[in-house]
Amino acid sequence: MLSWDEFDKEDGSEAAVASNTNAQSTDLGVDKLDQAGDAAAHEARAVAADDSAAVARAKAALDQLDIQEGLDELEGSAARVAVDEKRMINCRADLNQLVPFKYDWAWQKYLDGCANHWMPQEVNMNADIALWKSTDGLTDDERRIVMRNLGFFSTADSLVANNLALAVYRLITNPECRQYILRQAFEEAIHTHAYQYCIESLGMDEGEIFNMYHEIPSVAKKASWGLKYTRAISDPTFNTGTVETDKELLRNLIAYYCVLEGIFFYCGFTQILSMGRRNKMTGVAEQFQYILRDESMHLNFGIDVINQIKIENPHLWDAAMKDEATQMILQGTQLEIEYARDTMPRGVLGMNAAMMEDYLKFIANRRLTQIGLKEEYPGTTNPFPWMSEIMDLKKEKNFFETRVIEYQTGGALSWD
Repeated sequence: MLSWDEFDKEDGSEAAVASNTNAQSTDLGVDKLDQAGDAAAHEARAVAADDSAAVARAKAALDQLDIQEGLDELEGSAARVAVDEKRMINCRADLNQLVPFKYDWAWQKYLDGCANHWMPQEVNMNADIALWKSTDGLTDDERRIVMRNLGFFSTADSLVANNLALAVYRLITNPECRQYILRQAFEEAIHTHAYQYCIESLGMDEGEIFNMYHEIPSVAKKASWGLKYTRAISDPTFNTGTVETDKELLRNLIAYYCVLEGIFFYCGFTQILSMGRRNKMTGVAEQFQYILRDESMHLNFGIDVINQIKIENPHLWDAAMKDEATQMILQGTQLEIEYARDTMPRGVLGMNAAMMEDYLKFIANRRLTQIGLKEEYPGTTNPFPWMSEIMDLKKEKNFFETRVIEYQTGGALSWD
């Protein structure tokens, strides 16, 4: 029978070894510990008698590894990063050092995004499926709205994700902002997943829906407008560091955050959420509401990044750049007005194209002022105050109360 008492007793030799080990540990300072560690690591590299030929080759190959070559690729790796060394673009400090934070707002947005996590399958689509299959469940106008918006959004979020992953992440040189960009890219994947889930659930022609950005002019124009601002900076050889290349990145950020996510999404959001308010396509509407909450944070993050670049690089924000930014927002507004007229050629869901035009001009004024430009549609008011109520995050109902699965992280979300 095993007795633990036997293991509690040290014989003379064991006690002597333990005492000697403790004495050695006391004598070893930090430098000696480093030396001992290096020696132990070097000893581990030695080829042992029982090593296979493959293991011996691996060890030998590592003997030829040029450590300095790798370290040289880590910009600023020779020193610890100070807050003042961090910059939004063209920073030479080590991008792998997350802390200390310079932009606390970026890290907070990352935490909020994580707390706001959701997945499409959590939404019950049974009522939507029954309504979609019913011959008299929806009018032709309502079906057109659902199909057009799923067609546009199913591709738009992929365009945004590609822009982030292939261009923006590499060119933004602040690690806490990069951390949020990674979260945003994942959320864009969730959004694309959500549209696919809706399309599949409703039994739509997937080829038709996912190819609308090629085949439907009002959808294709919006996609093409955004893509032209990705073309230059997605080139792997593109780098910031000159006035012109820095402006090119700034144009891209304005195009994607202020226009694509800040204007191009709002007609569709309003139409689908209006449908949900009328107890129609409630599953699709619920997913769009979740997506709207994500996109609102994406937009706010992008505005902060744009304004921070302006603060750190005031020479970029000259009269020509201001005029160009204004034109970009106005062009985006016009394209969205045309999309609204195409998706809603006659009144439906308590709205019409003229009301939507007013709403989009109201949104455009907001985007202009958020980046320090003057309003171009003075006196325009919001014809859909309920949309502002949805986006007024302090007054919003518990975002998670209708979810099939309740996440603990939901209770941690603060929108103040």
